[in-house]
Amino acid sequence: MVQRVRRFSVAQTAKVIGVLYAVMALIFMPFFLIAAFVAPKGSGLSIGLALVLPILYGVLGFIFAAIGCALYNWVAGMVGGIEVELDVSGPGS
Repeated sequence: MVQRVRRFSVAQTAKVIGVLYAVMALIFMPFFLIAAFVAPKGSGLSIGLALVLPILYGVLGFIFAAIGCALYNWVAGMVGGIEVELDVSGPGS
């Protein structure tokens, strides 16, 4: 069965992507902190930057996901959405 993704909810999709980016940045934050501790002074990598990165990643993830969804919805309105082939199987089918 072929179905088409016609549009994405911009706000909801951007919110989910923003949270996912923030969580991923939290996972990598210990590595940023280690890099900040061993980086030479004046290199631009500080502990403050390492602590702000998860928030920055989340905000930028939200913004760019919203832009991407809006662009997808605009293009899909002109040329059609992405086609996805689904297999309907399981109990009762």
